[in-house]
Amino acid sequence: MPVQYKDYYEALGVPRTASDDEIKKSFRKLARQYHPDVARDKKRAEEKFKEINEAYEVLGDPAKRKKYDELGANWKSGADFRPPPGWEGFTGGQAFRGGRMGEQEFEFHFGGTGFSDFFEQLFGSRMRGGAGGFGRAAGFEDKEYAERGRDIEGDILVTLEEVMRGSVRAVNVRHNVGRSVKTETHQVKIPPGVTEGQKLRLAGRGETGAGGGAAGDLYLRVRLAKHPDFEVADHNLIYEAELAPWEAVLGVNLSVPALDGRVNIKIPPGTQNGQKLRVRARGLPARDGARGDLIVVTKIAVPARVTEAEKKLWEQLARESKFNPRM
Repeated sequence: MPVQYKDYYEALGVPRTASDDEIKKSFRKLARQYHPDVARDKKRAEEKFKEINEAYEVLGDPAKRKKYDELGANWKSGADFRPPPGWEGFTGGQAFRGGRMGEQEFEFHFGGTGFSDFFEQLFGSRMRGGAGGFGRAAGFEDKEYAERGRDIEGDILVTLEEVMRGSVRAVNVRHNVGRSVKTETHQVKIPPGVTEGQKLRLAGRGETGAGGGAAGDLYLRVRLAKHPDFEVADHNLIYEAELAPWEAVLGVNLSVPALDGRVNIKIPPGTQNGQKLRVRARGLPARDGARGDLIVVTKIAVPARVTEAEKKLWEQLARESKFNPRM
């Protein structure tokens, strides 16, 4: 079943030759602009935020970007797309295909997970085989052979704000069996403290069983949405704070963002580039109720251009300072 091709470079507003740093910079700029917490048009911002997150999920990962680039640059945005040969072994696809021997082929498609059909086919989770799933044994009737339905698995995009507070999301599952189409909507509870790769199980929401067999389960694998300000390490939030050279030398009181409000921290005199400062219990929650930390990583920024007056001050500092970084 063809899906609509997605031009991820266009979504992030970068050329196909963009460097990793250019892609990251563009994502952060757009993510800040369209983050639902700050945008006025919440609905439009939410859709745009999902779109740029999906694009960065692929282009920000070297392996995924390489595979995506193999599709070629001649695809037109909006055109129908079918995965080329060889893609099945890379991802397994999320437009799941299966079926028992002698029966019609079935497909599953997801809605409301935060990912497009294009992403799901190329980079989604692989369908899991449930109990049975290999077809009825020859000579057995339905009443003599009950077969459990297959489990199905998909991905769900979860924001860091949802990790903090938890949420309930409506997820649609469209079952295509031959020419028959059935769509089911499930309310998925996302508990606070979910982690990347964690699977949320909806019992009995997978493929229907046969011969009186139980239905399979639906598993949704959590993928954390990229955030413009934070990286995630376990339950810790990593924030990169840029400092002017004099702030690193003299020290400064700095206000930095956290998911539940801003935090004032003290940058000590003589702070080095890449130094880490830890703010306890201002990271993401864990399932046991504890909180991770906010880790502030310093990055000393140097002005690209200076005025003549500033240049003279730097020259004066160079003459008077005894500091030699190479000794």
